[in-house]
Amino acid sequence: MSNPAGRSRRFLDLHLPGQPLLLPNPWDQGAAKILAGLGFQALATTSSGFAATLGRPDGSVTLDEALTHAMAIVTATDLPVSADLENCFADTLDGVAHTVRLAAQTGLAGCSIEDFSRTRLYDRAEAADRVAAAAAAARDGDLVLTARAENYLHGKPDLADTIARLQAYQEAGADVLYAPGLTRIEDIAALVAAVDRPVNVLALPGVPPVAELAAAGVSRVSVGGAFAFAALSALVDAATELRDNGSYGFHTQTAAGRNAAKAAFG
Repeated sequence: MSNPAGRSRRFLDLHLPGQPLLLPNPWDQGAAKILAGLGFQALATTSSGFAATLGRPDGSVTLDEALTHAMAIVTATDLPVSADLENCFADTLDGVAHTVRLAAQTGLAGCSIEDFSRTRLYDRAEAADRVAAAAAAARDGDLVLTARAENYLHGKPDLADTIARLQAYQEAGADVLYAPGLTRIEDIAALVAAVDRPVNVLALPGVPPVAELAAAGVSRVSVGGAFAFAALSALVDAATELRDNGSYGFHTQTAAGRNAAKAAFG
């Protein structure tokens, strides 16, 4: 299944500085259909949210599982989909390129590559070479490549290094740049000003609202696994009420979900 003509271009065209694309991350086909029904223009997979559906922690999904999941999300709607491919499930340049080529066969509009290997941050030069390998394969496969600098998520909140990394990834051919973990508007604005590619911001506690991100020139806002874990939180609340109180008050919270599912699945 190749990328339908124009889907990746449509996806990239949605990245407008000052008018950020709101990119929710569904964890299964039902969530994808509901989000499409709510009017979102594109979707992205979530490694942590998908792993949770398998009863596993983030970082435990295999390449084959991630690609099968990506294809399921792609086929759920007509929206462009970008896949969270972690570190492309490979340390070698050939392995990175192989993963991206396989991703292109699923009908995706885009994919991402991280500069963290589950155990360490790649040094900047090595990480840039990996982005270059991914970018070459993404161009051949008509995919929008997002390159991620993972410093802030792994105990190294160094803005200067993050900017230098994303500048290197830009030069290596990335289409979109992403530094999950940045929360201060001053830091986000400095990053946006330092690069010439669309910038994605991860919606986290402490991150300014979308209007402020737009004023700073941000082009995309995603939520990672947050929607998936919000759904699991609702499950915990409902189950805890039933277990501890023997009552059914959780039914008062189901109408919106039931109506959305009826509209999306009909």
